[in-house]
Amino acid sequence: MAYRKTPAVQSRLDAAREYLVEQATSVVAEVGWANASVTAVAAAAGMSVGSVYQHFPSKGALAVEVFRRASGHEVEVLGEVLREGSGDPVQRLALGVEVFARRAMERRGLAHALLAAPADPAVGLERLEFRRRYREVFAEIIREGIGSGRLPEQDPDVTAAALTGAIGEVLVDPLSAPAEGDAADHLVTELVAMSLRCAGAEPVARPPRRP
Repeated sequence: MAYRKTPAVQSRLDAAREYLVEQATSVVAEVGWANASVTAVAAAAGMSVGSVYQHFPSKGALAVEVFRRASGHEVEVLGEVLREGSGDPVQRLALGVEVFARRAMERRGLAHALLAAPADPAVGLERLEFRRRYREVFAEIIREGIGSGRLPEQDPDVTAAALTGAIGEVLVDPLSAPAEGDAADHLVTELVAMSLRCAGAEPVARPPRRP
């Protein structure tokens, strides 16, 4: 008869796996994908290397899980702002870009890893998938803006792809070097203005950012 884990055992394993992913995410944010070895992650988590391999068959599999969790959370945050934030579609587009950029600037190491840092091919494939998800949420708000008359007629998918690529490109270099205070604020302001121009919108007074 095959061994079946009890609920208590499975719960402990699940908790250990979650903690391992959290620690791996912190390591990636600090040293990047290339230096986030299984040994380094195991040390950060207070586990043996063998214990890491009990949860993930390879470094690549662990990296993919880290990327999925972190990128998935950022997509969810952006989608929530674009769909449920205050204001009309153009205001929510501006707010969404601002929130995304500020979150990236506050988590520079992790944001750089998610956007551009060299990684295993499997992580590269995940990047492509999450770029698609970002395009979808941008296209959704652009369609809403067109429908409400706040944005001119355009192909929402093309504009969404342009926004996804441009926002990432604008942020890559600043994320790899400190930029505090006025410089960071200026970057965010210019990025929001560029995004609105890309979508064909006039500058707007945005609602206050939610905490």
